[in-house]
Amino acid sequence: MSEMQTALVSRACPYCGELLQLVVDQSVPDQRYIEDCAVCCRPIDVVTWLDRDGDTGVELRRDDE
Repeated sequence: MSEMQTALVSRACPYCGELLQLVVDQSVPDQRYIEDCAVCCRPIDVVTWLDRDGDTGVELRRDDE
């Protein structure tokens, strides 16, 4: 069984601008899920991906976009 690879990523909440720390599971190349902001409690659409070099990309979107 292999060890899970994770990346710690910081991004600003698209609603309140608060800096959020996200732990991204790099064993799943493309992910999309909803996570509530710890500060303003609004739902954030989180999209993650791995690029060709294996670097983690993260985009946070408002749920109403």
